[in-house]
Amino acid sequence: MIETGPLAPAPVAQPTLATRFRGYLPVVVDVETGGFDWNRHALLEIAVQPLELDGDGLLVPGAVASAHVVPAPGTLIDPKSLEVTGIDIDHPFRDAKPERQALEQVFAPVRDAVKRHSCQRAILVGHNAHFDLNFLNAAVARSGHKRNPFHPFSVFDTVTLAGVAYGQTVLARAVQAAGLQWNAQEAHSAVYDTERTAELFCKIVNAWPAGAARG
Repeated sequence: MIETGPLAPAPVAQPTLATRFRGYLPVVVDVETGGFDWNRHALLEIAVQPLELDGDGLLVPGAVASAHVVPAPGTLIDPKSLEVTGIDIDHPFRDAKPERQALEQVFAPVRDAVKRHSCQRAILVGHNAHFDLNFLNAAVARSGHKRNPFHPFSVFDTVTLAGVAYGQTVLARAVQAAGLQWNAQEAHSAVYDTERTAELFCKIVNAWPAGAARG
């Protein structure tokens, strides 16, 4: 009779982004605009940051892609919004692109990430996410862009998540409550706000019990 030792436990399969979020790839987005009305006010900046999984199966921020945008014909800019964002529309180094070209500049790496992770499409992650999504959808409709990788209405909103996790809904306060760094001098830049929102979302998601994601 041959004796055998105890069976080794079966390896636990690492999660994938395709399975973690039901086929959607979370992509953090922030826009800077000429006002609050997505049907009338101009899109001025956009930044996107697809999220990745590290070797331990934790969510981490990926590479950022961004574009400055030439205000689309017929759109408006409220001067008060420029006071908040600090955007100089006529700055010689702004390198702004027409709306359709700017969208393609940020959509292309998102489509690549969706394909690389075998996801169906991207889902927008944002702070007050429907604000960003509404401006994004309005720009897509205006420019006639046909390859928008984002779900047209579903989002992950860090306002809600941070309110539950930390009791804070303002981005600066939520980031600080999460133990992350915040520089008020750099806020209201699409890239900076995207990076901080990505860190905040990852911190909250990674704190969620691993078994709950598979339950």
